[in-house]
Amino acid sequence: MGNLIKAEFRKTLTLKAWWALMIPAVVFAFAFALFWGMVTNDFSDFLGRSDTRELTEALGISTGELPVGLLALGHGINIGTMIPIIFGVFALAGEYTKKTITTTFLTAPNRVSALSAKMITYIVWGAIYGVIIVAAASLGTVITVDSQRLPTAGQWLGVLGAGVLATILATLFGIGVGAVWRSVVGSIITLTIWMLVVENVLVFVMFGAADITWLGGVLPNGTVNGIVGAIGAEAFGAAGVKVPGLQDETAWALQYAAGAPGAFSWWASALIFFGWTMIFFLAGWAVNQKKDIT
Repeated sequence: MGNLIKAEFRKTLTLKAWWALMIPAVVFAFAFALFWGMVTNDFSDFLGRSDTRELTEALGISTGELPVGLLALGHGINIGTMIPIIFGVFALAGEYTKKTITTTFLTAPNRVSALSAKMITYIVWGAIYGVIIVAAASLGTVITVDSQRLPTAGQWLGVLGAGVLATILATLFGIGVGAVWRSVVGSIITLTIWMLVVENVLVFVMFGAADITWLGGVLPNGTVNGIVGAIGAEAFGAAGVKVPGLQDETAWALQYAAGAPGAFSWWASALIFFGWTMIFFLAGWAVNQKKDIT
C-alpha cells in the first residue's frame, strides 16, 4: 500500500493540475472574503438596524462586537471549496481520459488496493487545499473587517478545522462523481452548473415561493457550504440553538450572509455531506470494480 500511495503522489506531482487549480482556489477565497468583509463590516446597514439591535441584545453584546468576520470567512472558504471538488474529479476520471487507468489497475495487487491508495492520497491533498484556502480567506477577512469584529482565536481554529474537513470531503466527492461519470469535462461542467447555479436558484425559489428554509441544508452544495458557514450562522444564533424570538426570515438571511442558507448546524452539514460523498464514492468504487480496461 505504501508504494501505491507513493505512486499516486508522484502521478499528481508530475502533472500541473495540483498547482494550476491552487491558483484560482486562492484567488477566489481571497476575493470573496474581501468582498463579503466589506459588505458585512457595517452590519447594521446590511441587516437592518432594528433586527441588529434585537440580535445584539439577545446575544448580550454591542453591535460593534458582532463577529462579522465569520460571515466573510464562510463565503471565501465556500467558493474556494469548489476547486478541490474539481481536483478530485481528475483523480480517476482524469486517468480514464489519459488512458493511464490500465497501468494503474494492472500494477496494483487488485483494484481495491489501487482505489484505497488513491483515496488516502487525495485526503492528504484535500487537507493541503483546505489549509491554503482558509489562509487566503483569512487574509481577505483581516484586510476588510474591523479588529473588534473578527472571530476569536477559538472560532478561527474552528473555522480552520471545519474548512479542512470540508475540502477533504469535497475532494472525495469529486473523486466519486468523476469515477461514476469517467469524464473530466462532463463531470466538471455538470458539477459547476449544479453547485453554483441550479441548486442556488432552487433554494431561493423554494424559500420565496413556499417559505421552505431547510432545502439548502440537505442538498450537496448547501451541506458542504454549511460545514464552515454554519459556524458563522451559529455565532449569530441563526443555526444550532437559535436565539429566542428570531424570525425565520431573519435567521435565513443570517444563514445566507454566512454562506449557508438552510444549514441546521456545522456538524449536521458535515454528516449530510458525508452521506452525499459516500453515495457517489461507493457508486464510483462499485462501477470501477466491474469496468473493463483496455
